[in-house]
Amino acid sequence: MTTLTRNSAQSLSTVALFAAVMAVLGLVPKIDLPFGVPITLQSLGVMLAGCLLGGKRGFQSLALFLLAVAVGLPLLSGGRGGIGVFMLPSAGYLIGYALAAGVIGLLMGRLPSKTPKQAALSALVASVLGGVVFLHALGIAGLVLIAQMPLEKAFLLDLAFVPGDLAKAVLCAIVVHTVAKALPDWPLGGKAA
Repeated sequence: MTTLTRNSAQSLSTVALFAAVMAVLGLVPKIDLPFGVPITLQSLGVMLAGCLLGGKRGFQSLALFLLAVAVGLPLLSGGRGGIGVFMLPSAGYLIGYALAAGVIGLLMGRLPSKTPKQAALSALVASVLGGVVFLHALGIAGLVLIAQMPLEKAFLLDLAFVPGDLAKAVLCAIVVHTVAKALPDWPLGGKAA
C-alpha cells in the first residue's frame, strides 16, 4: 500500500481544483456560432491551468475535466456533457484542452519568471502559443475531420475565436502577474520551488 505524501496530496488537490475551475467557467453562457463551435470562457481555464500548474498537472486537470464531461456531467458551457460532445464540430477544441494545457505549461516552465513582470510576459507568450496557435490548430483539424470542412474554410471560421482568445491570454497574464506577486514561491509552469 502506497502512502500519500504531502506533495502528492497537494498535486492531486490542485489538479482537482483546476478541473473545478473549468466547470465553473462552463457556467458562463456560451455564444453559439452557426458552424457548431460556441464561444466560451473555458479556454481561459486551459491557459490558467498550463501557466499555474505546469505541463503535467495542467494536462491532468484538463484530462480529469474531459473525463467528467465524457461520463455525462454537464460541465461545458450551456450545460453540455456526454460522449456525444466529442462527435461534434467542436471536438478538436475539446480534445485540445488537455493537450494545450500541457503545451502551455511546458512553455511556461521554460520561460523566465523570476519577477512578476517576467512571469506575466511569459504567461502571455505561452498562452498565445499554446492556447491560441496550438489549440486553434487542433480545433481546425476537428472542423476538417468531423464537420468535413475544407481546410481554408475551417481556418477562416476559426478566425472568429482569435480576438477573444487573445484577450483571454492577456487576462491570464494579469492573473499570473497577481499570483507571482502575492505568492512568490508558487511554482509557475510547474517549476520546482
